[in-house]
Amino acid sequence: MKFDSLHVGKAMVSLLERHGITTPTIIQKEIIPAIKEGRDVLAQSETGSGKTLSFAIPILEQTKRSDGLTTLVLVPTRELCAQVAGEFVKFSQGNHLGITSVYGGVSINNQARKMKTTNIIVATPGRLIDLLDRNVVRLDTIKNLVLDEADRMLDMGFIPDIERILKRMPQKKQTMLFSATVSKEIERLSMSYLDDPILVSLESKVKPEFLQQTYYQTTPDKRMSLLIHLLKNERDLALVFCNKKHVTAKLAKKLSSQGINARCLHGDMTQPQRERATAEFRNKKINVLIATDVAARGLHIEDITHVYNYEIPRDVESYTHRVGRTARAGKKGEAISLVATDDDKKFFKQILFTYRGSITLKFVDAAELPVIEQTPREKARKQREKEEPVVERQLKKQDKRRPREDKRHQESSVQHQKNRQGGDDERSLPPRNTMKKQEEEKQKQETSAQKRRDELYSHSARHKEREEYERLQRERRGKGEQREQNPGDKPKDERRRSQLPKDRPRRRKPFEKEFTDAHSRRGEIPDMRKETSSSQQEDKKKKRNWKEMWERLVGG
Repeated sequence: MKFDSLHVGKAMVSLLERHGITTPTIIQKEIIPAIKEGRDVLAQSETGSGKTLSFAIPILEQTKRSDGLTTLVLVPTRELCAQVAGEFVKFSQGNHLGITSVYGGVSINNQARKMKTTNIIVATPGRLIDLLDRNVVRLDTIKNLVLDEADRMLDMGFIPDIERILKRMPQKKQTMLFSATVSKEIERLSMSYLDDPILVSLESKVKPEFLQQTYYQTTPDKRMSLLIHLLKNERDLALVFCNKKHVTAKLAKKLSSQGINARCLHGDMTQPQRERATAEFRNKKINVLIATDVAARGLHIEDITHVYNYEIPRDVESYTHRVGRTARAGKKGEAISLVATDDDKKFFKQILFTYRGSITLKFVDAAELPVIEQTPREKARKQREKEEPVVERQLKKQDKRRPREDKRHQESSVQHQKNRQGGDDERSLPPRNTMKKQEEEKQKQETSAQKRRDELYSHSARHKEREEYERLQRERRGKGEQREQNPGDKPKDERRRSQLPKDRPRRRKPFEKEFTDAHSRRGEIPDMRKETSSSQQEDKKKKRNWKEMWERLVGG
């Protein structure tokens, strides 16, 4: 079957052939016609099945530049966001569509500027909510909604964010939900937001004819040596998975010291660092990438030949996603698990039960394992363990606790004396830190009491000072002396005048302004500033009638 039989346009078919894609996959045969008919879709498929193109092809053919924002694709991780957006850009050549990837770790301002001209948004829920809170983007014009890797978003706690985003969208829209596994929560989400969806289910288990699955039983101290032994002769791309972020960084450093070209990838890295590590691995500048489960959903590289589980995943689904990074597109691959701890054995039993008959046990001679040079800290710890048995180390810890026990014993003796004085002969042991809490409470009470005393003293001192001042003023008024003013008793206009700058021009009255302007037009500017005398009679004589002067000026 060709893409022509799926009613895909000639331009899209030629573009697919240009990138070496001539035959649709199983999921593409099922989903592309359903999306073109406008049906909602609930698809269960494994990674690498071609599901990205199954929704990208019909959406790109239906979208026009003048339609505005019509499509939203929600994904769980930054790497998957960049990859899905890249697929949209690759197969939209000639359409001139605005396609924007929205995820954290990069500038939000650049993403906000692109919202005005975008047609398709591929986003992680967290950063999209940030843009919605800023009122930068509106979702009331969305016609197509895609929830990719919905089970992973459920595991990462994004379902409340997704429900908050869905409330901003119109009820009438086409919704497509893709998940590797369909749990009860996914079913609830589909029943709430999908309208009579078409169900597409593909087997998520890996095929044994393409993927060889093996495991080694080892110990925690020999697990590193075993991994180095397996990677020494490895020339193809290998992906190593760990459960914790700090283990990936430590393991990458150790492998690099053994001459293995390795990098780490985890959630605490900045976005440029993550992109650099992924690009180096994709371009084969490094052949070993050590990652947490965040890479299990974000990395889509076809040439990975080996997947190593340095730490066993805690559920079967995570194991399926990990080993699904290899044996893709009909190529062969190998998945190797290192079972070292008791927890590894417990969780790997579930995986063995699920994939019974597909995973085989392998052995390696201990003499073949390389000897790893230990760091000074590791050497010191090993030496300390040899010299000091476990019992002695426990005794040392007890010796460190003895000063506290002695202090507690003293507190107990004090309490015993108080009980005897009070008529109680029982030796009651006070709880820990009782005396310390009592001292702190007593100190707090003394501090608050001192503050109250200081406040009362300052208030009474101010009151006494004011009474003394009023008494002196009354005595002076009785003797006929002029009342002395406080510095704060200046008239309001004088206080205001003292606050103004000295070089500020005098404010003119409205009538004075008209009079001055009339004289200035004639070239005559009278001197309006007259010195005032101290007596009121002289002020009355020198006071001018501005209205009469203006009438005389206009009449003359």
